[in-house]
Formats: sequence, C-alpha cells, structure tokens
Amino acid sequence: MRQIRRQPAFAAVVVLLFLIGGCGPGTPERITLTVSTFGQFGYEDLIPGYEFTHPGLTIRQVRTEQGGPYHQDLLDKLQKGQELADIQAVEEGHLADVLAFADKFADLTEIGPPDVKPGRWLEWKYEAGRSKDGKLVGYGTDIGPLAMCYRKDLLEAANLPTDPGSVKTMFATWDSFFKAGEKYVQRSHGKPWFDSSAQIFNAKVNQLPVGYLDRENHPTLETNTALRDAWNQVTAAVKQGQSAGLTAFEDDGNNGLRTGAFATKVCPSWMLGIIEQQAGVGNAGKWAITDAFPDGGGNWGGSYLTVPASSPHQKEAAALAAWLTAPEQQLHAFRVSGNFPSQVDAFTSPDLLSEMNAYFGGALSGQVFVAQARKVGKPQYKGPGDGKIQETVIAPALKSVEQGADPAAVWQQVLIGVHRLVP
Repeated sequence: MRQIRRQPAFAAVVVLLFLIGGCGPGTPERITLTVSTFGQFGYEDLIPGYEFTHPGLTIRQVRTEQGGPYHQDLLDKLQKGQELADIQAVEEGHLADVLAFADKFADLTEIGPPDVKPGRWLEWKYEAGRSKDGKLVGYGTDIGPLAMCYRKDLLEAANLPTDPGSVKTMFATWDSFFKAGEKYVQRSHGKPWFDSSAQIFNAKVNQLPVGYLDRENHPTLETNTALRDAWNQVTAAVKQGQSAGLTAFEDDGNNGLRTGAFATKVCPSWMLGIIEQQAGVGNAGKWAITDAFPDGGGNWGGSYLTVPASSPHQKEAAALAAWLTAPEQQLHAFRVSGNFPSQVDAFTSPDLLSEMNAYFGGALSGQVFVAQARKVGKPQYKGPGDGKIQETVIAPALKSVEQGADPAAVWQQVLIGVHRLVP
C-alpha cells in the first residue's frame, strides 16, 4: 500500500479529536485494550489521542509486518481456543476462514455504540463483515476498489487510443478488454497486454454471483458454468500471447513494471503506490488510470476490526473499533498510509476528492476510486478455503498454461486439486 506522504503532529490530532467529538464518555476503571494489526493501518497517531480523551484507558497496539504470518497465527489460536487480543484486524482475503469461527467473536450490533448504523459503510462492505447467520463480526476499515492502469506510451506506440473516453470504452467489458489486447499483441509484434493471468482470472471470479464455493461450502467448479467460461476466456487470451506470465509482487513482476513488459494492470487503489515504487521515477507520467473496469466494478483488499468473545472488555473494545473506523479516522488513515476509506461520508470529503497523483499524470485518483467503489455490487459468499483455492490451485494452474500446458487438461487437474483441498 502507499507509503506515508505527510504525518500530522500529535498535538494537531488531539485538537482534531475534540473537534469531531472524540472525547466520549470517560472510562470508569483503568483498563488496557490490546489492538492486533498487520501491515500499515495508520493508527499510530490516532491511538494516543483516543487515550488522551479517555482517562484510565491504555491502548497497546501489537503490529505484525506481514499479513500471512499474522493470519496464520490468528487461525491457529482460533482452532486451539487460545486467547486473542481485544481487537483483531482481519484482511478480507482471510475473512471467510475467520467467519467460520463466528461463535468466537462478539456481535457488534449488540455490543457496539448504538449510533453505528449499517448505512455508515458502503453496503457491500458492511454485508461482507456478517456471518452466515447474520452476526456482524467486523467493522469495515479500508477497501480496494478496482480500476485499470495502463501505459499511455505503449498504447500509443501500438496505435491504440489513449484519450479518456476511448480508454473507458476499451475497458468497458471483458470482451472489449481482450479484443483490445489481441490488437495490442498484433500491433506491438508480440508484446504482452497484461502481466498475470492469475490476477485477471481472480478479478473476473470475484465479480460472479457465486464463486468457488456455495453457501454450504461445497465446491462449485463442476456446476458453475460462469467459472468455466472465465477460465476459457482468460486461457484463450494467454494462448494469444496477451499474458506476460509474470508473478505480481515477485522479482519478475516488479522488473516487468520497470521495463514496460506489459501495457495494462488490474489496479485496486493501493496498487498505485506499488507501481510508483517498482516502476521507478523513469516511468513517471507514462502510467495512467481510468475510472473504468471490465463489466462493472470489483474490490481487491481491505480489512475489518473484530472483537473476540474472549475479550474481558468487549464494549470498550467495540467503542474503540467503531471510532477507528469512523469517517474522520478513515480519512486520516488514507492521508498517512493510502488506505482507501469504506465510509460513505468520507466520499464527499474535499481532501479525498481533490487527491491528485502526479506519478499517474496528475490523475484525480480520489475521484477515480470513489466512482469505482460505488460500482461494486453484492458481496460474493466466500467460504473457508476460498483463498487457498485461488493461491494453491488456480494460480499454479494458470502459470502452467502460461508455460504452454493445455487449458482443458489443466482444468481437469484444477477440479481434482479443489476437491482435495475442500472435500
């Protein structure tokens, strides 16, 4: 995610807390709340201010750098019934596995502040934080609405349009996206259109009403024709040479950004910072972004704050989680870490709407992602093991197709692999 651009002084944050009504009721006894997070949530400035306005309350943030080890530890503790922090952050890619343990978390509609209503969040963000039986397990933090990023210079060299209106038309549907990719490969004498078939396929699958698992947690790959259609369309594009066959976030993918090895990239809001960092200053102004994504909208990324049932201070923890996810605090997190807000009221903030990204040619990135966030539809149900299917079965399978394997034969191996993972 995007790194810190400016860091407000602590005193300014404290003043802001008073202005936005952050003081609230005092804590009747001295208690300590532990907040367990991963990566960068942008809370370091906020926590001291909350403590200042809540005498008797001490907040200890335990931050793990990498999300993978953090979530593995969380799931291990849930399986063993071990004690958790008073607030546990959960990334949306691991949310399905956590929701399988919904009985080990408090229902935030029961213990949370009464003024916290569903309409505070985008509807799809709020609904994704609910368990199968309707329990609200998590307050939504950030989101990762999807747009498309593209290299203007590479499109121009291939005699493809680069003006905003034409680019939107080109990226309007997956059909139009892949047709443009076919033209690009032909006109650029074989250069790839996108970086990774796994990322394209994942984005397409996340847009479907039903994904890899149904609501009874049974695999759907043999009956869900939309999944097979997505596979056929993506692998056909691979066979046309549209995929660079790279691995996002690995050395080859990062090098591809630096060298212009592909022309388009699936772009959640947090991807802008990664592109800027990895593509480097030499490519500044060559990348552009459009408020269009094939077949509507989508989301990749974002997290939730949960309150485990083991917490001895559930109401205080819920109050803190509600405050940390309020519009004002989400905007602060966006300013210091680039985490895009999920709160409806934040979308009218002048600071957000005027956010401009110089690396992407001065694009009003705040407006782009507000528009894209509003396009995301009903959240797709993701059962336990959904993320593992994508990471350990689908992604390696698509990599083998990129290396020359027959898509139909590989699909049969996908079916076997999924049933081994999720009987």
